[in-house]
Amino acid sequence: MRRVGIIVNPIAGMGGRVGLKGTDGPDILRRARELGAVPNAAERCALALAAMVPLGTFDLVAPPGAMGETALAAAGLQGRVLHGLPQPQGTGADTAAAAERLLQEDVDLILFAGGDGTARDVAGVVGTSRPILGVPTGVKMHSAVFGTSPGAAGRLAAHFLGDAAGVTLREAEVMDLDEAALREGRIAARLFGLARVPHERGFLQACKAGARTDDEAALDALARRIVREWPAERLMILACGTTTRRIKRAMGFDGTLLGVDVALGGRPIALDANESQLLRLLDRAGEGGAGIVASVTGGQGFLFGRGNQQISADVLRRVGRDGIMVVTGAGKLAALDPALLHVDTGSAEADAMLSGYHQVHTAPGQRMVMRVAASGH
Repeated sequence: MRRVGIIVNPIAGMGGRVGLKGTDGPDILRRARELGAVPNAAERCALALAAMVPLGTFDLVAPPGAMGETALAAAGLQGRVLHGLPQPQGTGADTAAAAERLLQEDVDLILFAGGDGTARDVAGVVGTSRPILGVPTGVKMHSAVFGTSPGAAGRLAAHFLGDAAGVTLREAEVMDLDEAALREGRIAARLFGLARVPHERGFLQACKAGARTDDEAALDALARRIVREWPAERLMILACGTTTRRIKRAMGFDGTLLGVDVALGGRPIALDANESQLLRLLDRAGEGGAGIVASVTGGQGFLFGRGNQQISADVLRRVGRDGIMVVTGAGKLAALDPALLHVDTGSAEADAMLSGYHQVHTAPGQRMVMRVAASGH
């Protein structure tokens, strides 16, 4: 029987909906809790386990409590709980200690739930000595070690452990945000190492890629046109990233590079807004209503569910599918393989609403039609 080690970073992703850029460090975690953030990593790990188990019989091994045992219970599964680990403090050291113990248990695969920070902690211990696979639960997920959704991660794990045809092992990049670049107003990720991961086309997300220089002039012109034609009485919710920052700059402000800003009448009315603030603004929206302008994650094709969790399923339902404008460079779309946009909002209802074909604005008067699908489907 193949043995699977489970690790859950219980605080991963808590900062997303409340407008924080992660939960790295005790101060940010404390702030996230003050803003009402709640853990969801165990729930998303349980979705991966529920997708994996029907495809085979596995020996599941996990740390106690919120670092693994809770996810097993949420999925209704039995597993062996590893005792004798240090009491978790919500730090990377907890993840590293769990990974070291799982290596001693001679697991065939480590399935971890978290974001880029968790991936760094696991890979820092494991290196390329043992395959790992990430269940996406964090705010930052630039690394190429994550399934496109919890369900996709679970199915890929089962296919790999069952020696399914078409599944290979490959080396993948473990990335995290470059803090120095971020201070300069640029989104860039640093390479921290390599890991061995199962790979099957359509189940594993790619490494996040930056914008292409050949798209820049077209996107600048498009940003000016959007500002010129957007109704003055309509709220404009601008998702994070460099593409939407062009629109903010066309209105005369820089905005928040990794946050969600809101404008009305060509002026900012909320900067770095969280989910609660967005919902309050939607409550007060007048007859003009509201629209969302979002971009696509380069190399990965994500539209919602990666880095912009403030625009939650509730916000998306309130705005509606027709109220979403997608703005992305043509080169970025052409580089996607497969040519598909992903959504992973955590809500099956919202993902279904967003699925189908959607127009993507690439330049003034130019659009491409792309298929949008719930990740892993």
